Amino acid sequence: MTTRGVRVSTEWLAVREPADAAARARDLVERLRTQRPATGRWVIHDLGCGTGAVGRWLAPLLPGPQRWVLHDRDADLLEIAACALPGPAADGAAVTVEVRQSDITRLEPGGLAGATLITASALLDMLTESELARVISAGVGAGCPILLTLSVIGRVELTPAEPLDRRVAAAFNADQRRATERGRLLGPEAVTWTVEQLGRLDVEVLVRPSPWRLGAGQRDLLVQWLTGWAGAAREQDPELAAEAGAYMRRRQAQATAGELRATVHHADLLVSPR
Repeated sequence: MTTRGVRVSTEWLAVREPADAAARARDLVERLRTQRPATGRWVIHDLGCGTGAVGRWLAPLLPGPQRWVLHDRDADLLEIAACALPGPAADGAAVTVEVRQSDITRLEPGGLAGATLITASALLDMLTESELARVISAGVGAGCPILLTLSVIGRVELTPAEPLDRRVAAAFNADQRRATERGRLLGPEAVTWTVEQLGRLDVEVLVRPSPWRLGAGQRDLLVQWLTGWAGAAREQDPELAAEAGAYMRRRQAQATAGELRATVHHADLLVSPR
């Protein structure tokens, strides 16, 4: 997804899409299927949709006709999303798409009126408290289920392990919490913060693990993720610079040779009206 000051590449979105689909918690989709709208027709708002990957994953898992409303700031990503359509639905019903170029961090109450499902992926950790509070308020105000997938929670496991792994992970997590012109990002605390906020409202919240499990079969993603992960850590902690170069060369060589495995932990949330 894109928010103010943050833009992701289409190459990154494409290389991560299969891993995202494999990681998302399928049992939450089964719960969603039991919450099918009384009309039988879904109106699904996808916040920070990027190239529309959530729709391509979820639309074939839900029965009934669907209208997807795709929100993103990036017109180029929306153009791709409008062409790479999801569907058909699980029972063969039609799936249609509408795109809206908008800033989801400025959602107003009523901005999601008429929705029967709200989705977002890899979003929560990229927001500040005030931005996420607005998203939660607008989502809960719509009175429908909300499926929030693949939020990072600050845990990474590499095999084989090295002593520097923890230091790199800590620096990356600090970067995810960095102060920006929009405020301080929630980063790996976003899921806990969201659950706490939702606990004050009349909703049911289910949380499930959704880890990426990367190895030789996901080599391109593993190398790209490693480069971004360690690069952000080095920027956050300049004292890592002396060791980070050799560390990255070893890790990238292991990944390229199919000798490295990584588990990158995320969490999925399903929020349902009571």
